[in-house]
Amino acid sequence: MQPVFTNDAIVLGLLMGVLALVFYTASSARSGWKKFYTYVPPLLLCYFLPALLYWPLGLISGEVSELYTVASRYFLPASLILFCLSIDLKAVLNLGPKALIMFLTGTLGIVLGGPIALLVVLYLMPGVIPVTPDELWRGLSTIAGSWIGGGANQTAMKEIFEVADNLFGTMIIVDVVVANIWMGFLLYGANISNRLDQRLKADNSAIETLKNKVEAFSERVRRIPTTTDAFLLMGVAFGGVALSHIGADVVTPWMSRHAETLNNLGLNSLTSSFFWLVVFATTLGFAASFTKLRALEGVGASRWGSVFIYFLVTTIGMKMNLGEVFNNLGLFAIGIVWMLVHVSLLLLVARLIRAPFFFVAVGSQANVGGAASAPIVASAFSPALAPVGVLLAVLGYAVGTYGALICAFLMQSVAGG
Repeated sequence: MQPVFTNDAIVLGLLMGVLALVFYTASSARSGWKKFYTYVPPLLLCYFLPALLYWPLGLISGEVSELYTVASRYFLPASLILFCLSIDLKAVLNLGPKALIMFLTGTLGIVLGGPIALLVVLYLMPGVIPVTPDELWRGLSTIAGSWIGGGANQTAMKEIFEVADNLFGTMIIVDVVVANIWMGFLLYGANISNRLDQRLKADNSAIETLKNKVEAFSERVRRIPTTTDAFLLMGVAFGGVALSHIGADVVTPWMSRHAETLNNLGLNSLTSSFFWLVVFATTLGFAASFTKLRALEGVGASRWGSVFIYFLVTTIGMKMNLGEVFNNLGLFAIGIVWMLVHVSLLLLVARLIRAPFFFVAVGSQANVGGAASAPIVASAFSPALAPVGVLLAVLGYAVGTYGALICAFLMQSVAGG
């Protein structure tokens, strides 16, 4: 469907208008807005309003616009650098093993969720999916690759299991819509995380310590920024983005020359330029946090990082075509059951080890969303926590192919292939 507006200058204006409207009403003193935002977090609206502009209004389209590419390749690495500037690495390490446990639980939930969902839907809704069982498990393997490791792993599954192009396109739609709906629930959960932590009987003291240390440092160095401060901040952010792209442009071709070996080892993510872009940006941010550049937090480093992240959220939102749900009900049924298995296992383990909901959310999104959205969910709890999402997402790239292959073979056995 061709959108009404295809000029990205107009789309940019609409998305910025959405952000301005949401934040203006969220900061309003009127009791009606206060009550509304008690239940609906602003970040959630920044995510779903662009989706409504896509469908059913048809004003904009993430398929036509190039703004997501700009946001993910320029603004995301800039935000990672700015968020990492003020991070206390020692405090991050003090978060303990629960973050890693929840991440691996999320991976296990996806590996087991695929065959369980396939079994449930094929048993309860036989004949509702217009492809053969053999084609179905092959196609679903690409979703497993995406939900554990990201786009590079998704493409690897397509090549390994010889998924037809038209079926692959449908699986991408299922992947994006189901994952984005779940992300919406996580953003809402961040707004009520204290209540959820009480339900989980969680100990979130380490998370609060990290947040407090970063906020205390920010308060200590805060001052009114000058024009020079603003340019220095942007120079560090986008100079870092430039260096990250240079690093990715150098490393990726070298890795690609060894693509066959890496694929055999299940490390095909190392041939992805986006993977290296995220790695270099995060590394530069952490390195800068040990220098005097850390004081840039006082002139709004994390605030600008949040601005870039919020804009990325709107561009992700406009890629979600909710109308496609009605065209692929059988496949979406598999996707939803699959996600429910993933979520149920996460909540069960979180209750057993008393992990805070933050670890549930970030452990899940580091798998399902990867480096593009894990920092978004983490920063919904606090900008100080965004680097935690990045670190776990990078780990997701490492285990993605292995987990997706195991999931694919389990689905093959369920489908009788």
